[in-house]
Amino acid sequence: MIRLLWAIVISLVVALAATWLITLPGTVDISAFGYRMRPGLGLVLFLLALTIIASILIWAVIRRIFGIPALFSRAAQRQRNRKGLEALSDAIIAFHAGDPARARALARDARSRLDDVPGAELLEARALVEMGALSEARERYRDLIDNPATAVAALSGLHEQARLQGREKAALVFAKKAVAIDPGLGWASDAVFAQLTKAGNWSEALEMERGRPTPNREERSASRRRQAVLMTAIARDAEDTDTASAMENARAALKLEPDFVPAALIAARLYVNQGETRKAAGLLRRVWRDTAHPQIAELFAHAQPGASAVERFKRTRSLIEDPAAGPEAAAAYARGAIDAHEWAEARKALTGFIETEPTQRLCLLMAEIEEGETGDQGKARAWLSRAVKAPRDPVWTADGITSDEWEPTSPITGRLDAFAWKVPVAALAGRNHNGTPGAAPHPAATPSLPPANTADGAAPATTVEGTDKPVDAAAQTGKDAKAVDRG
Repeated sequence: MIRLLWAIVISLVVALAATWLITLPGTVDISAFGYRMRPGLGLVLFLLALTIIASILIWAVIRRIFGIPALFSRAAQRQRNRKGLEALSDAIIAFHAGDPARARALARDARSRLDDVPGAELLEARALVEMGALSEARERYRDLIDNPATAVAALSGLHEQARLQGREKAALVFAKKAVAIDPGLGWASDAVFAQLTKAGNWSEALEMERGRPTPNREERSASRRRQAVLMTAIARDAEDTDTASAMENARAALKLEPDFVPAALIAARLYVNQGETRKAAGLLRRVWRDTAHPQIAELFAHAQPGASAVERFKRTRSLIEDPAAGPEAAAAYARGAIDAHEWAEARKALTGFIETEPTQRLCLLMAEIEEGETGDQGKARAWLSRAVKAPRDPVWTADGITSDEWEPTSPITGRLDAFAWKVPVAALAGRNHNGTPGAAPHPAATPSLPPANTADGAAPATTVEGTDKPVDAAAQTGKDAKAVDRG
């Protein structure tokens, strides 16, 4: 109804305009070929407008007639493009359906139908990789590197292919080229970063991490963590050779992660070596409040060089005001009490945790107490037998590998910050001082009875059956359960 009203209104306006134009006053003199006419001005203008409109219509018809061949050509091209897009779509579906041969054939069909569509060639290269035709796929990818639109995608394919073939150096080269083209590219920067950390290039990895974008809070927190781990790795490597650099990096790591135990241990050891025992104690005391980590308590007890077992126990008691706060606190407190021959104190500290399901370390400590206080080897052996099947204690663990000391990367995957202080799923071989896996003892090995108390208050030692190597129970937190962990 509204359209009808608009049509009536427009018709009336056109009719009024034509009437007004024809009735314009005035005449026009026209002389040609011996004829002379004097039509009205309005009529002349009206006829002129009709002539222009007729000329436009005639030209449009002529163009359409002469454009018929081009019209058919465009229609054919549209049909060709439509079939090419259908082939490309079917190729993508076939690839994801697990049929790379069909995906390759459809991608080649799409390339023949479509002009300047590098996606079809890229899909064909990826299908060749899945088919195992790596040499042909590599040539396809190399051809695509020259095209700015597909350079990064081609480098991604070459990087993945190099990794599948075990060519780590080539994979790193491709990832670095992709980073040079687009520094914000996630997979490329991750690949370069992972390769640097796997190779132990901590400084270069740290510089790269500092330059990474961190758009949100979660990524900023993760970046701070990675930087702290890298700084701690640098400090660990420089601890014996460049103490100034080690201290600087350890303190920088603690600024980013205040409760990062490995950095705190390194910084505290450096303070102790420099004779700044008070600073070491203050640092360890703060980290202990946040983490209750047994290695912190152990280093705190031994922070004063040359201190006797009684003095070490006094230091432990000043750090652990409430041994009942947790099993780690109780174990550290009992360790110091046993070394000082304070058997009642040690037993009291463990009482609340041995009544339910004590861990291996607590069982070993109770065996030492029974042997040292009463000399009852029967009770001591009962605790040792119980330790074999007791729950495991937390230890530095990464990818199923346990270590007495923290390490920056996993020895299995090379992943940064893989080691965590937790109960291992399974006890595997121990690790030596340089981080390589050691030999696993026989599964049937059981800890032998600790020897009798030593005269000067030194801690008794435990051994593993079948070996002659004693383990100083006060040397490091967790080592008194090392024999059982390896069982």
